[in-house]
Amino acid sequence: MRFGTFMAPFHPVGQNPTLAIERDLDLIVHLDRLGFAEAWVGEHHSAGYEIIASPEVFLAVAAERTKHIKLGTGVSSLPYHHPLMLADRMVLLDHLTRGRIMLGVGPGQLTSDAEMLGIPPDKQRPRMEEALDVMMRLFRGETVTYECEWFTINGARLQLRPYSDPCFDIAVAASFSPTGARAAGKHGIGMLSVAATAKQGMDLLAHHWDMWEELAQESGHVADRSKWRLVGPMHLAETREQAEREVEYGIAPFSKYFTHILPGGPVSGDTPAEIIENNEASGFAVIGTPDDAIAKIEELVESSNGGFGAFLLFDHNWVRADAKLRSHDLFAQYVMPHFTGQLEPVQASHDWVVNSGGRFVERAANAIGKAIEDHATERAAGASTAS
Repeated sequence: MRFGTFMAPFHPVGQNPTLAIERDLDLIVHLDRLGFAEAWVGEHHSAGYEIIASPEVFLAVAAERTKHIKLGTGVSSLPYHHPLMLADRMVLLDHLTRGRIMLGVGPGQLTSDAEMLGIPPDKQRPRMEEALDVMMRLFRGETVTYECEWFTINGARLQLRPYSDPCFDIAVAASFSPTGARAAGKHGIGMLSVAATAKQGMDLLAHHWDMWEELAQESGHVADRSKWRLVGPMHLAETREQAEREVEYGIAPFSKYFTHILPGGPVSGDTPAEIIENNEASGFAVIGTPDDAIAKIEELVESSNGGFGAFLLFDHNWVRADAKLRSHDLFAQYVMPHFTGQLEPVQASHDWVVNSGGRFVERAANAIGKAIEDHATERAAGASTAS
């Protein structure tokens, strides 16, 4: 299993936006050092909370500051872009990053963004599918002519083929509607289950996999669980009580914001204490210890009815910056190796030595004693010869 972050990002209003974006970059650099595999960064244009308008620009800067972590748009809102232009930019970014780029696509989360662009909300998902059809053909090297109500493409082709062979990773966002699973199956790409820990989202995981697999077979593709990424929020501390105290810093503004962009909202309540209590009942976010995080991921594995390729931490700013970094440290230290198989051989080697009954210490002592004796014998023989 791989691990990463899914960064909208969420920044409460009233903070310096320049510094907030810089902290986002610092976080990705930190995750790169910790061994996280992926970072996905979103695109939004309104509401003042999710303030990165161009993930491609942001990721180009992040790529210069990191060494290993793969960087994805999480997600590019396809109805907002001419498909040729976005495809061209992603191929360029693939070259600039030497194959560390990923493309996440979706219909656009904020209907306020769509309103400013004059896009009816019920057109967002059909337009996403329409744009994705064209982009996939372009990535395959085809020459494409297509005309619809919102874009025209006339004998278009990409002048650069992707740096990645045959193409960089592409994944489509899925939450509650069937749109994501349909697109993943049709095009043989991955899926980002962005509401995996919400009760409704978790209940739909197995259904979305079945739909993905069925449509992939119909389209001549194979649904690949390694390309399935599940997203959920976590804040970890040494104790559950400490974690709950720390999220009191910023969980209430997040809850208030979400009530205005999604029906129901993932966390609800008027006060931090009420939100934490409601979250404990719903199980949406892990606010606790590394053991709690392990239990939640194991629950997701079971709900997916066969497993998935990556778990992405749904980025938030519920806590102060230092507590946020420490939470990721704890996740990397104790949660990631639990699922990557790095702990078992270390534990086995340790147990072999400490359960040896002292024979290795005895052998070391004997070897040291013999070396002392050999030295004494050698010196004595040398003295005898000299006399």
